[in-house]
Amino acid sequence: MNKDTLLKQGAIWAFIVVELIFFSIAGSYLSVSDSAFMDFDNMLLLLKQSAPIGIIALGMTIIMINGNIDLSVGATYALSAIILLDSMTWPFMQAMGDWAIPLAWVFALLTGTILGAINGLIVWKTGVDAFIVTLGSMLGYRGLVFMYNGEQPTSHLNWTLVDFAEAQFLGLHTATWFLLGAALLLWLLMTKTVHGRNAYAIGNNREAAVNAGIRVGPHFLWNFMLIGFLASLSAVVFYSESGSVNPNDGMLYELWAITAVVLGGTKLTGGYGSIISTLGGVIAIQLLRKGLGHIGADTETVNLVIGLILIAVLFLDRQLNRKGKEELKT
Repeated sequence: MNKDTLLKQGAIWAFIVVELIFFSIAGSYLSVSDSAFMDFDNMLLLLKQSAPIGIIALGMTIIMINGNIDLSVGATYALSAIILLDSMTWPFMQAMGDWAIPLAWVFALLTGTILGAINGLIVWKTGVDAFIVTLGSMLGYRGLVFMYNGEQPTSHLNWTLVDFAEAQFLGLHTATWFLLGAALLLWLLMTKTVHGRNAYAIGNNREAAVNAGIRVGPHFLWNFMLIGFLASLSAVVFYSESGSVNPNDGMLYELWAITAVVLGGTKLTGGYGSIISTLGGVIAIQLLRKGLGHIGADTETVNLVIGLILIAVLFLDRQLNRKGKEELKT
C-alpha cells in the first residue's frame, strides 16, 4: 500500500476521531441529555444503528468501484422486508411454526438477488448506463412495494425473531455482527480474489479490461446480484426486530449509502475504493447524526451539515485528482 493510498484510507478514521473529540467537548456544554456522548452503551447502539445503511453501502462500494451505481437499493430493501414479514403469514408457513423463519429469510434474500439480477442483465445486455437503468428500476420496484399491500403497513411480529435480533454476543448486537461480518467477507472478496482485482480494473479502464479478456457483462451481473442480496440482508437484519414495514421505508437509503461510500474515499468514476473506508464513512455519518442530535440540532441541520461535508469532500477529491494529473504531465 503506497503512501497516498494509506493517507486516503486513514483520512476517514481521522475524521471520526475529530468527531468524537468535538462532540464530547461540545456535549459537555450543549448536551440536551445527562449522558456523556462517548458513553460505551451509546457507541454500541451507534454501531447497531449503522447496520441497515452500512450493509447496503458495502455493496454500493463494489458497484461504484466498477464505475456503476445502483439507485434501486431502497426499494429493494422495502420489498424484501415485505416478503420477509408477509411470507410468515402464509398458511403453509404458519403451519411450520418457528421453522418458517429460515425459509422467510430465504424468500427475502432471493427477492433482492433476483431484483439485482434484473438490473445487472439490463445493464449488461443493453449497454444503457447503470444510473438510468437503476433510476427506472427504483421507480418500478417501489411501485411493486405499493402494489403488494397498497399504502398499508405490512406487520408480523415473531418473538423468536425479535429475541434473535436483540441478542448480544461479546457486547455487540446481532445487527452489528452482520455488519462486521459482511465487511470482512467483502474485504476479502475485493482484496484477495480475481473478482476483486477485476472490479478495480474495469472501473479504472473498461476498454482495457475487455482487451485483457475480462468478461465485463457477467462481472456486472454478479455485482448487481450481490448488492441486491445485501439490500435484502439489511432488511432481514432490521425487520426481524421491527416487525412492521411501511411502503415508504427505505426511501433515500440509496443517497445515504452513496454518501457513506464517497466519504470513505471511493471515486464516483470508478477504479478506486475501499470496503474498510466505507465502513468508516458509515460510522462517520452515524456519529454526525447522533452527535448533532446530542447537542440539540434538528433533522434539517443534520442533513445540511452532512450535505456540506459531502460537497467539501468531493471538491477536495477533485482538486487532488487534478493536481495528480498535472504532475503526471510534467
